[in-house]
Amino acid sequence: MTQELPTYLELMMPVLQVVDRLGGSATVRQIKEAVVETLEPSDDLLARTYPTRGGDESIYMDRIHWAYSYCKLAGVLERPKRGLYLVTELGREILALDTDKARTRLMQLESDVRRNRYMRERDRKSSNNVSEVLSDDSNEESLLSLSDDEYSEEWKQVLLKRLHNMSPKGFEQFVLYLLRAYGLELEHRGQSGDQGIDGFGIAPMSSVLSATVAVQAKRHDPSQNLGREVVALFQSDAAAAGAERAILVTLGGFTKAAREASLKRTLTVDLIDGNRLCDLALEQEVGVRNVPQVDLKWFDRFDDIDDTR
Repeated sequence: MTQELPTYLELMMPVLQVVDRLGGSATVRQIKEAVVETLEPSDDLLARTYPTRGGDESIYMDRIHWAYSYCKLAGVLERPKRGLYLVTELGREILALDTDKARTRLMQLESDVRRNRYMRERDRKSSNNVSEVLSDDSNEESLLSLSDDEYSEEWKQVLLKRLHNMSPKGFEQFVLYLLRAYGLELEHRGQSGDQGIDGFGIAPMSSVLSATVAVQAKRHDPSQNLGREVVALFQSDAAAAGAERAILVTLGGFTKAAREASLKRTLTVDLIDGNRLCDLALEQEVGVRNVPQVDLKWFDRFDDIDDTR
């Protein structure tokens, strides 16, 4: 019996589920691979192409693309960075529903998106105002915004406190998302039997080289320093899992002995303390906005210049 091609609407729920299963965030490639692995379409189904597009574009994969695009438009996924998607609060609410109710809710959201786009396009044409075209930006209100005073070094304390208030699983997912923003392709582990490894995958080292990497996230108090024992144990676990490198992330710091231990064995552990974690989040603008500030005192050097010269 020939399988029928699913519509992009039918693929929206599987897309949302696989992103959640991958740790709350995923790259486009991970989404497509995970959906195919989950739904197991036949080779014949995957081989079907658009005749009008040269016969080289899979209809099935194209519909997965439309599915995660509409998940974003519907607000259940967001795309803070090109090619990287993150489950939103609305997405988690839908995932908490039973399957039938979740699918119905997604259908309602998708219908709202299409209706709103139609209304906006109609208004744009009637007013001839191109600025009214539907924007593809995420909800600005959902972003963390710090006050001017907090953009001194104090902003790091604000961020570390917020991260410490997360659940251990929430912190793991934040760390995986941040590392994915830097190009790492990671699978979420963090289950029983994973030997303390929260993420495992590939870390690009250059345009032609990469390494397998294990990740561990420790949501310790920002005032605490992790010791040598924690680093050594993670080195052993990562090596046993087949990793070539490892990344250990904490909100606090590391003792001198811990830093020395991270370099002594063949498997190097890259240590990311709270301060470095804040810098990485700011660099990618993950939950923190890099707002330009004017240094008024810097201009004082020009105030005494004589106009008569």
